[in-house]
Amino acid sequence: MKYKWLLFDADGTLFNYDLAEQIALKKSADEIGLTYDENLLQAYKKFNGDMWLLFEKGEIKPDELKVKRFSLLLDNYDFDFDPGKLSSIYIENLADCSVLIDGAENIVKQLSKSSKLILITNGLKTVQRKRFNNSSIKKYFPDIIISEEIGYAKPDPKMLDYAASKMEAANKKEMLIIGDSLSSDIKAGNNFGIDTCWYNPSGKSIDQEVEITYEISDLKELLSILND
Repeated sequence: MKYKWLLFDADGTLFNYDLAEQIALKKSADEIGLTYDENLLQAYKKFNGDMWLLFEKGEIKPDELKVKRFSLLLDNYDFDFDPGKLSSIYIENLADCSVLIDGAENIVKQLSKSSKLILITNGLKTVQRKRFNNSSIKKYFPDIIISEEIGYAKPDPKMLDYAASKMEAANKKEMLIIGDSLSSDIKAGNNFGIDTCWYNPSGKSIDQEVEITYEISDLKELLSILND
């Protein structure tokens, strides 16, 4: 096995974040009397995505991110409700969603037989800890590294340096980071100096300067790559 350590992103790579997001947003909207539809979902996705990009750049703190995305959403719909309260409702609902991407558990199980796995995410600790602990893949990972808990976020190489400190006598040639985000996962791998695997199931184009060692559209492709 070429890679002794596999650093997996969580949302969009192993966890079906899109589905969890839809479920949590609908439940939250229903609770406060806000009409849920596709337009609301897309508006939230835009505001949430914008906030996470600012977070990756170090321009916004997690506590501010949690509330700001809902402040923008409520303003957009001219809906009078406390964005901080809506944030708490949403986070609680999202934390209850541990839906995995199809085939993820089987792939992780097989890879764990020959490599050691680390889960590394920019998510919020109150959400990610509960989702991880309730998931069927928890037993294959010794722990999960969450940006909010350690003070660094991908693509900052310090987050991967922290992950490396948890590995036993590992060198960078033995590490591979696997994730769906070019700006977060792949850029983090580039910044830290390890090989990268871009999980790209929807066939997105490369819209930024990054170095990609492998590109896959299905997680099962990892088996042939890692056993090559």
